[in-house]
Amino acid sequence: MEALSERQKLILSLVVHEYTQSAQPVGSNTLVKRYHLEMSPATVRNEMAALTDLGYLRQPHTSAGRVPSEEGFRYFVGRLMRETELPDSTRHMISHQFYQSPPDIDQWMRLAASVLAHQSRAASLVTAPHPEKDLIKHVELISTIGRQVLMVLVMVGGEVRQRIMTLSDVISQEQLTAAAHNITQLLQGKDASAIQAALPQLQGLEYDLTRWMMQTMGESDSIVAGEVYLDGLSNVLAEPEFSDNTEARRALRVLEERSHLQQILTRSMLGSGVGGVQVLIGGEGAMTELSQFSVVLARYGIQGVVTGMLGVLGPMRMSYGRTISTVRYIAGILSELVSESVNEEQYG
Repeated sequence: MEALSERQKLILSLVVHEYTQSAQPVGSNTLVKRYHLEMSPATVRNEMAALTDLGYLRQPHTSAGRVPSEEGFRYFVGRLMRETELPDSTRHMISHQFYQSPPDIDQWMRLAASVLAHQSRAASLVTAPHPEKDLIKHVELISTIGRQVLMVLVMVGGEVRQRIMTLSDVISQEQLTAAAHNITQLLQGKDASAIQAALPQLQGLEYDLTRWMMQTMGESDSIVAGEVYLDGLSNVLAEPEFSDNTEARRALRVLEERSHLQQILTRSMLGSGVGGVQVLIGGEGAMTELSQFSVVLARYGIQGVVTGMLGVLGPMRMSYGRTISTVRYIAGILSELVSESVNEEQYG
């Protein structure tokens, strides 16, 4: 990024702020009058021209004012933006909503998506918490037809996985229940590597069942493994720059298609710890569907144990300071709730 003078930084910040509010190109006269600048419109116009040459502003039409470019937004977010603290009243209201809701992961996810969409006036997404390392909570074995058995694995964090297996012999429900109890007692709280180490302690039916269990655990390594909760899609369609909503619908399909969503979340999770916020502007050159949008994402949960992602997708001219604060605050609440839930499961 080119180094900017203090005056250029001020003008770029004001153009971003004004464009965020109006969605209209910003002229030099507007900046001087509205912000009482101690410089002439001609001086501002010259600086805006310089910022355009540097790639931080662009001019949609010859006679129009300027709007921030993708690089201009990126410079603003990375170097100029001051994160806006949520008002205490807003924080208390959001917190109250969560702690008054039933202690249920599904309810928390739906509420998080709803609150994010309302506060950011953008589209929100929340992924269900997913173990970074699969940890067994308990195992159930249910006899179905003949030699077929349904294995139900309940993981720490609440995720449930099921698998139908065909045994070499017919096994009674009593034997299956006893085997499930023994496996649970031995493997509760363990991940795949610990289970592998415990295999020599098992034999016969319990050994075979545990090997199948490990295969089932290994089949789910996707970040978007559980349900994805979306809200506020109509907020994006209502933005003035998307009056022809073809672009908006292309972007919203990214949220609805797992392969595309997986690509975004994988990119944002690289180097991102719990509580960290990532801002992807204009698809970062990787996704043409997001060329007119920005995505603000955060990771929540317990680092190294169970985590999920939440965030918002909106127009590139979103209010970044407030959006980042909102995403970070709700991520913090979900981290607390998930931590309490996991502790209750392990020690409650």
